[in-house]
Amino acid sequence: MLSIAPTGTGWIEVICGSMFSGKTEELIRRLKRAEIAKLNVSIFKPNIDDRFSKDHIVSHNEQKISSMTVSSASEILELAKDADVVGIDEAQFFESDIVDVCQQLADSGKRVIVAGLDQDYMGKPFEPIPQLLAIAEYITKTLAICVKCGRPANRTQRLNTDPKRVVVGSGDIYEARCRFCHEIFENR
Repeated sequence: MLSIAPTGTGWIEVICGSMFSGKTEELIRRLKRAEIAKLNVSIFKPNIDDRFSKDHIVSHNEQKISSMTVSSASEILELAKDADVVGIDEAQFFESDIVDVCQQLADSGKRVIVAGLDQDYMGKPFEPIPQLLAIAEYITKTLAICVKCGRPANRTQRLNTDPKRVVVGSGDIYEARCRFCHEIFENR
């Protein structure tokens, strides 16, 4: 997909889609390839995401890679100063400053690979992912399989009635749905 870039050239890649679509799996694949190329890789996730591990990003199919947990996007700038490649998972859980952080990292010559949900459980754009998509050089939109009908799924169905926008969970709370099977409950 990507050609070899001249030294010192940075860029941003965004991997987005619904839950269960393979975003983290693709992020891990790219980061492991960078490690095989003997590049210095730094990997981060927000501290709110402690579903599977505190010190790894973990995909739903149990692939994993070591990572650092941060409480804010600004921490990444200092922690990644020696990295050639920076991986960031669950970017939708960061504040809007993640966009500026990714810009600064890419401007300093780093390859920045970010994964996150592009829509919330209501099917609305999930900031700051739309802003990251606007500045990215490379975008990959992953699709899951709708658990109701088997069509390609780009929505995340919340199975409980919690009205909060952010509820961290997995298959116990969410499932993948296509646009036709996705339901929005008015009482939320």
